Amino acid sequence: MNKVKTSTEKSVSTSSRTMSLLSQLEKINLDSVLGEADNARYVTAKILHLVQSQEKTKKEMTSKGSSAIEVILSTLENTRDPQTILNILSILIELVSVGGGRRASVLVTKGGTQILLQLLLNASKESPPNEELMVLLHTLLAKIGPKDKKIGMKARINGALNISLNLVKQNLQNHRLILPCLQVLRVYSTNSVNAVSLGKNGVVELMFKIIGPFSKKNTSLMKVALDTLAALLKSKTNARRAVDRGYVHMLLTIYVDWHRHDSRHRYMLIRKGVLQCIKSVTNIKLGRKAFIDANGMKILYNTSQECLAVRTLDPLVNTSSLIMRKCFPKNRLPLPTIKSAFHFQLPVIPASGPVAQMYNLPPDVDDVVDESDDNDDAETESEIETEDDKDQNFKNDDIETDINKLKPRQELGRPLEELKMYEQFFPELTENFQECDLVSKEPKPFVSNANLGGPIVVPTAGEEFSAETNPSVIGISLKEGNPLLTEEYNRRPAFLGLPKKDSIKASSLLQQNVQRNLLPSCQCLSQEIVTGLDRISLQNTSENDQYYATGCVIKKDNKTSLTPLACSKTCEHVSPCGSSLFEGSSVHLGKFCCTGVESEEEDSKSSSSGEQVVLEVSDVSPVHDCDLYIEMVKTTKSIPEYSEVAYPDYFGHIPPPFKEPILERPYGVQRTKISQDIERLIHQNDIIDRVVYDLDNSICSAPEEVDVLKFNSKFESGNLRKVIQIRKNEYDLILNSDINSNHYHQWFYFEVSGMKTGIGYRFNIINCEKSNSQFNYGMQPLMYSVQEALNSRPSWTRVGTDICYYKNHFSRSSIAAGGQKGKSYYTITFTVTFQHKDDVCYFAYHYPYTYSTLKMHLQKLESMHNPQQIYFRQDALCETLGGNICPIVTITAMPESNYYEHICQFRNRPYIFLSARVHPGETNASWVMKGTLEYLMSSNPSAQSLRESYIFKIIPMLNPDGVINGNHRCSLSGEDLNRQWQNPNPDLHPTIYHAKGLLQYLAAIKRLPLVYCDYHGHSRKKNVFMYGCSIKETMWHTNVNTASCDLMEDPGYRVLPKILSQTAPAFCMGSCSFVVEKSKESTARVVVWREIGVQRSYTMESTLCGCDQGKYKGLCLPVISVVEPQL
Repeated sequence: MNKVKTSTEKSVSTSSRTMSLLSQLEKINLDSVLGEADNARYVTAKILHLVQSQEKTKKEMTSKGSSAIEVILSTLENTRDPQTILNILSILIELVSVGGGRRASVLVTKGGTQILLQLLLNASKESPPNEELMVLLHTLLAKIGPKDKKIGMKARINGALNISLNLVKQNLQNHRLILPCLQVLRVYSTNSVNAVSLGKNGVVELMFKIIGPFSKKNTSLMKVALDTLAALLKSKTNARRAVDRGYVHMLLTIYVDWHRHDSRHRYMLIRKGVLQCIKSVTNIKLGRKAFIDANGMKILYNTSQECLAVRTLDPLVNTSSLIMRKCFPKNRLPLPTIKSAFHFQLPVIPASGPVAQMYNLPPDVDDVVDESDDNDDAETESEIETEDDKDQNFKNDDIETDINKLKPRQELGRPLEELKMYEQFFPELTENFQECDLVSKEPKPFVSNANLGGPIVVPTAGEEFSAETNPSVIGISLKEGNPLLTEEYNRRPAFLGLPKKDSIKASSLLQQNVQRNLLPSCQCLSQEIVTGLDRISLQNTSENDQYYATGCVIKKDNKTSLTPLACSKTCEHVSPCGSSLFEGSSVHLGKFCCTGVESEEEDSKSSSSGEQVVLEVSDVSPVHDCDLYIEMVKTTKSIPEYSEVAYPDYFGHIPPPFKEPILERPYGVQRTKISQDIERLIHQNDIIDRVVYDLDNSICSAPEEVDVLKFNSKFESGNLRKVIQIRKNEYDLILNSDINSNHYHQWFYFEVSGMKTGIGYRFNIINCEKSNSQFNYGMQPLMYSVQEALNSRPSWTRVGTDICYYKNHFSRSSIAAGGQKGKSYYTITFTVTFQHKDDVCYFAYHYPYTYSTLKMHLQKLESMHNPQQIYFRQDALCETLGGNICPIVTITAMPESNYYEHICQFRNRPYIFLSARVHPGETNASWVMKGTLEYLMSSNPSAQSLRESYIFKIIPMLNPDGVINGNHRCSLSGEDLNRQWQNPNPDLHPTIYHAKGLLQYLAAIKRLPLVYCDYHGHSRKKNVFMYGCSIKETMWHTNVNTASCDLMEDPGYRVLPKILSQTAPAFCMGSCSFVVEKSKESTARVVVWREIGVQRSYTMESTLCGCDQGKYKGLCLPVISVVEPQL
């Protein structure tokens, strides 16, 4: 107890003593009496003793409300006594030495920097200057300098800039003095003007007198000198001076010397300091050239390879890798032009449009020059990147702050008479159903057609009909029971001119939903599956198409490769296989592409060839029909005039029977891949550099060697342009630009064959454009194996190891890039080991969904639905530039009867307007739309309730041409259609023009949709989320005071996302945003909100990767989840 009391008394006495001393010092400052210098010296010495011995004293002097710093600085400013000055400087050094940067910041805010610089200027006038004073002054300035952003400017204005430099020049052997001086020079050099000024006075040459080869002496001085030099060389002027004097070679020599002698890795910071100097000087073009001429690539490559075994040396490896990537000579893509390999002549070419600008570029625009003397070094030195997205880091200059522009204003934009052309797309508003055989048989009083066509009052959104409150909804059924067992389901759409399948009867249709034998067959050798089982030729089609049964029998073989398939009948609607399909084989394509009934003769032949094995494949999809797909392909018009069909699109697929976790990327994989790329420059003789696939060269044929992969993408949505074999098992792939464009590369879909098992094949897609991708955070490419499909596993699965996404050495000129800052291309690299020899595999960015698939799905939905229960209508909204039809679908519930009240309720239902796939590369938008359509057409009670409450107008594919031709972003006009909603051109953007026209028509007749939602896919974020529109939330992200704007806003725009966050496991409310950005003002979401007046106008984004929250956390989203009803 006594000890505690004694301790408390001592603490109080120490505190009171410090306060007393500070009071005395303050009094001395005020009195300024002659002879007080001795007292000041005594008091400051006592304070210094307390500060050095008592941490509590330091805290007390720098605490909030304390005037100690002001008193100390005032004394320093006024005193002329050298010892008092030394005491005070020592006190301040003690105060800022600990406690992080807060204490240094306190000293800066009290004006300490200015006082110290003035003191330095005064002390420099003495001859010779007081060494102790200079050491303490520079030590203190070096500690507080980083906390004062304006210290460089202050030093320059005070004339103190060259004082430190001159001290170093005059005292090169006095390490105690020049060490703090160099630290101050390092701080000064962060200001570019100071760095140039110091450079003119010989600071660069001076630094090279201090740094040198390996030595265990004065390593601290060496480290500071290197840091100072690295800061100085960030100035282009200083960097050029270093290059002119041959210092790049000297730096490399110094680095190699330290690398060789530092065997125990004790001086890693010095080695990194040398690399930082090289990194700074190579920010300029001359520096990069000097680095290459000095054999810098090979030197850093060899030293970094030797460092890989020691994990603690990773900073050296990463910095070396960054320098080598930066200095790797920039090359143009190995293409004749970066414009698309295909061209489409537009009906109108606006002079200011992207197509006119692209074709007016000079012929040598693709040539790449090293024009980046701008310190364009945004790469991270860390192996672990941060997963961020620009969408969440709003820039104030991109946020709309004009209240008048933000406030929604209903503008028809077109005369009402012109909008009446869209009346034909809304027959449900005038349909009276008098001739329809509806379920309800109650008497119907006479109602005149005039009354039925009169004005209708739209009910509120809350008037929904649930299955529980309306039992009659559930009771509605077909006369024959299950609608899937009716003749209506078996009937094919009439306009296709297809006969019914004789093998499909009402009794067998249900079995088809459980089990389907869709295996095509043809006779070929296993090694010929490369050219035989991968695609379907559509050349020389005949009008008298034959359709056969879906079952097939194949011969069993013990080999792991594909077995020979028995077939003796020639497909009538396919050309002979010798030229277009089997390439050199005389075998004809059989039931592989024309499923149908096998004759007894065929059965016997197949049976006699060997043991029969019937491959039973579970139902791919109730809306997938191989025959119908082929029929849809025939009416699909592509610019390249594709005559082949990819096997996955023809056969369909099922989700894999297992969960696919998001891949964890191994540490160092990106660094390893970059090193392998650098080897191409160092060991050029090891590179094969052989073109094995080329759209631009019609005479480029598939390689005949057995150990070379074969590629193809000449099918719908395919977009591979060129493939170059780099090493024996490594290939560079180049994607085709969007048609009428010279960029937009991300989506890929191609076929590979001729592989062997047990070999890791590396694929590098080298002309991607986005600065980051989910491939860096667990996303994998998708692969479809034909052999697995024939083995009853027709699935797209995520595959690949050593996956990463990084900037490469290929580039395009800023002119060709349209002035874009990101002139470099990026590489997606992945390695795949195939399971089957001579398989045919397809790779895709995401699950493909073609335009022909959409047409097939819509036809199947139309043929399967119960017309007495569901109102389903498919119309052609317009014709695209490429001559394809843009379908629009209407879905709602049939009226309970044609009684007047039921007809009125039918017409009064609010509209829900949905659209998707404006960006072709976002295929997941189509899968979500497919799930939406199937759910709305299902017998689910909730779906029935939705149909009874709303009319759904759906445009499932806004950009058919882009989808067909393998574009990533644009339509055939070479423009992003989701940036054309403000002023769509009917000739260039017909789908957008007429989609907007539909919405304008609804606004004109006072039937504004309750919800508009445009489905998209997101390549850089996880989960599913929405973008909406809110004035207040937009203003919250700016400096504008929303209260002063007197805004009143209905928060209803948040209701739908909130509901989804509570019901859909993949939906993430935290990723939603309701900010209106200037760059998005011409998107569907903003235009429909602002011009049409739909408050609940959204863009729904679905990840291309997976989820990091909820039920699917850590998992990739397969199709089965992407299309689940909740979404």
